[in-house]
Amino acid sequence: MPAWAWILIVVAIVAVVALIAWSAVRSVRSDRLRNRFGPEYERTVQTSGRREAEAELEARRRRREQLDIRPLDPATRQRYAQAWTQTQSRFVDTPPEAVREADVLVTQVMRDRGYPTENFDQRSTDVSVDHPVVVENYRAAHAISLANDQGLASTEDLRQAMVHYRALFEDLLGSEDTGMREAR
Repeated sequence: MPAWAWILIVVAIVAVVALIAWSAVRSVRSDRLRNRFGPEYERTVQTSGRREAEAELEARRRRREQLDIRPLDPATRQRYAQAWTQTQSRFVDTPPEAVREADVLVTQVMRDRGYPTENFDQRSTDVSVDHPVVVENYRAAHAISLANDQGLASTEDLRQAMVHYRALFEDLLGSEDTGMREAR
């Protein structure tokens, strides 16, 4: 067999191996992002397509690494848990005000944990890295809160917003969540 044929075979084999390696690296990256972001991965892929979504999620992860996110100390956690209990109690008499308070309370906890809180889109993007399962709840609650501000939310909508806010709130309080259990 001529030398050029051997060279062609070797080049083809190297190309196939490189393609397989590249595909494996992409697959590992996708799996890692899917495992880290859970439902947020799927939502972002549906919105942007896989390549753009994965780049976006990687950018979120890198941004999150630059933030100083810290747990709440036990006294602060307890104070927030009691504030949440009071906010939920107000829901019975004044649902619109309770939803507004819940939105403010979640934002305060985020700020105390170290998340930037300037605008909602950035808050939800940042929190999606650490709390990917409940970030969609946060988006839904915020949308209802905006409708509430315009007088367009029903009592059932407001109840659902409180449920959504509570899911994120409990996650934000942290794994040492004795505060919420004690407040109940």
